Amino acid sequence: MGMQHQPSHRWRSPDLGMRREVELTHGRVDYYELGSGPPIVFAHGWLANANLWRKVVPQLAARFRCVTPDLPLGAHRTPLRPDAPLDPDGCGRLLADLVAALDLSDATLVGNDSGGAYSQCAVAQAPARFGRLVLNSCETPYDPFPPPQFAFLVAAAGKGPDTLKRALEPLRDRAIRGNPAAFGSLIKHGIDDETSDTYALPILVDQGVLHDATKAFHAASQAYVEAAAAKLIASWSRPVLFVWSPEDRFFPLENARRYAAALPDARVGLVDNAYSFTPEDQPERLARLIAEHVSVRP
Repeated sequence: MGMQHQPSHRWRSPDLGMRREVELTHGRVDYYELGSGPPIVFAHGWLANANLWRKVVPQLAARFRCVTPDLPLGAHRTPLRPDAPLDPDGCGRLLADLVAALDLSDATLVGNDSGGAYSQCAVAQAPARFGRLVLNSCETPYDPFPPPQFAFLVAAAGKGPDTLKRALEPLRDRAIRGNPAAFGSLIKHGIDDETSDTYALPILVDQGVLHDATKAFHAASQAYVEAAAAKLIASWSRPVLFVWSPEDRFFPLENARRYAAALPDARVGLVDNAYSFTPEDQPERLARLIAEHVSVRP
């Protein structure tokens, strides 16, 4: 797996494909690429990275070009420039700039958890860059961003990187990560320690990663998602798929259905036996729904 030559928190699954780098206004962004065909870009949320999609990408790469970036949300490998804007619009701009830099045409953007919030911001800012949107268990304009259970991260980030780091220090213990107050309410079936280390440790061991995450967490606000959603409802007529679990503990299904009803072209697909991190809990079902969504012509 290549673990012997690098710290465990920097490991990425080989199932994501080749690691590449792209220079954007924000700084250097690592991404992983596998497959060919219509492009799909995958966006993870806070305290996750490209590994979130390691079980989804191989099921799609035979038909699609899968591009999976590490976003600057606390579990990435490469810190951005110190002045990179990382409020929700800034993170959305990073996603849109990545698609532009790679010259991806008619791309499908798939966002999970807070990555879904940033994906809405990306499409609202650069609608012509994207052909489809998949929102998977994430903030809608009717949900607080972040969910109330994680508001302490915003408060800690507001007091600075050292306070945020102290708040997250318990995540060094793998056993604690499975608690409901950590990842236990997000991932129903648990994950391997190898992947868990890459989610929990970077923010605790890399000062640049901590700096990026502090900015992103502190700037989180429902107002950005509300503004992006208003633009999409008013003027974005391309297809949107909501993939939701009825068991989701943070993002109510009724809010996804309400949002889908307001959009010009949207539908809801359900995934049972999963929490918010659907790519961890039910990757096969999620991959099938994404493939169907991308394959059907509008």
